[in-house]
Amino acid sequence: MATILRVTNLTKQYNSFTAVNRISFEVKEGEIVSLLGPNGAGKTTTIQMLLSLVSPTSGDIEVFGKNLKEHREELLAMMNFTAPYSLLPYNLTPREALTVFSLLYGVRNYRERVKSLVDEFDLGELVNKKIGQLSSGEQMRLGVAKAFVNNPKLLLLDEPTASLDPPTARQLRARILNLIRESRGAVLWTSHNMREVETVSDRIIFLSRGRVVADDTPQNLKKRFGQEDLEEIFIIIANEPVRESL
Repeated sequence: MATILRVTNLTKQYNSFTAVNRISFEVKEGEIVSLLGPNGAGKTTTIQMLLSLVSPTSGDIEVFGKNLKEHREELLAMMNFTAPYSLLPYNLTPREALTVFSLLYGVRNYRERVKSLVDEFDLGELVNKKIGQLSSGEQMRLGVAKAFVNNPKLLLLDEPTASLDPPTARQLRARILNLIRESRGAVLWTSHNMREVETVSDRIIFLSRGRVVADDTPQNLKKRFGQEDLEEIFIIIANEPVRESL
């Protein structure tokens, strides 16, 4: 499988504080990799650097074999993301928001694409409401739909099912996985829901205090830590001193 994303010795420092400390990892075509860690581990900072929202202090990010800094506009056009902290304009309707983002990404036949996403994510009853009138769960579904407007080959999903009840979260995961399989894209997924992580992940990367401390399949991580539950592994890693990944 081709490597879609390669991160090498990525570091972000804020004065004397190191938020991300020389992390390296890859995500291959068709692979879903979960990026996990306790609050303050460096997950959000890493995603922000991958989106060029924050500049790395040092290190390299390659997407499709090209340096992100040197080919930013070209590469970001093939990427997309969603996150609970990334709010869509409250004064637009979902249909208007999806149309605007489709146009920003240069989507051909954007009207058909918007209609397809409205149907795929069950947004039909919401399309003419103002986004500010939607519940947090409805806004989350819309945010995920927005992330697919350009059929991205690299998708960054930061807590994509936050604010959703279990049945709705399950339905949304199924739709996400279906679209990912169709596109053969690569996904970097963050979540605090360990059952969700185990369901979707081909591989898991654990961060602790800005460093990668584990990178393996869910099954191998369970064997390595002698646990049957990813949540217990999460707790162990959060409480242990930082050790480099083997």
